[in-house]
Amino acid sequence: MSQGIRITIDEADYEADPESTVLDVARDNGIDIPTLCYHPALKPSGSCRLCAVEVAGRASGKPTAMLSCILKVRDGMVVRTGGEIVMKARTRAFKNLLKMAPQAQRIIDMAMKYGVDPGPPPDGCIRCRLCIRVCKEIVGIGALKMEKREGQNFVAPIEGICIGCGTCANICPTKVIQVEDRGNVRTISIRDEVIGRHPLERCEGCGRLYATPKFLDHVHDRTAAHHADVKTPHHYCPTCAKLFSDRIKSMQDRSRK
Repeated sequence: MSQGIRITIDEADYEADPESTVLDVARDNGIDIPTLCYHPALKPSGSCRLCAVEVAGRASGKPTAMLSCILKVRDGMVVRTGGEIVMKARTRAFKNLLKMAPQAQRIIDMAMKYGVDPGPPPDGCIRCRLCIRVCKEIVGIGALKMEKREGQNFVAPIEGICIGCGTCANICPTKVIQVEDRGNVRTISIRDEVIGRHPLERCEGCGRLYATPKFLDHVHDRTAAHHADVKTPHHYCPTCAKLFSDRIKSMQDRSRK
């Protein structure tokens, strides 16, 4: 190593090779500077822009942020790896990276490690409120609400209200609300939150599991005036209901002839 090249990093002096970068010196001496795009086998590019440090500008002498992976050392250089200037540059870099890769866990973990808030994780919900409105205004239940969490709006379930109809999932434009029928149980969820979990009723015509008891009771209550003369209500899936309805209509038409 050539003699005479000394730099200061965070108020400590280090000897440096004239051909090395600030990042090289920092890593050789166990000083932590975040990077994603750097690899020792490749020429530095400064693409991720995470490795910003504070140095005095050559022309102005004012403190400025520069990328340590491409910044060559010079004798007497004074470097800071923290502080307001570095934090602003680092935050800007993390935010840009998270725009391109919002679900990259490594970037999220790194941002949190270096004191940068990565923001709420993307959940696929565009906050259009269609699910909330259709559940309240059309279905007549109101099992969903908009809830504030850490300054961000989230669609959230109201516990015990869902009837398992799945209308919210059908209307969701980004399909973030999921309906899963497994065995004889239907689960409706958004993100990792359960909106409702219900047993499934079996169609009396074809035997297929097709709807939840709460949904069928809700339909029965809302249409009670139309079937007041029916003593024992039957549970038919839409296919069987249409089939039986068509048969009855056909028989009625024949009887009129």
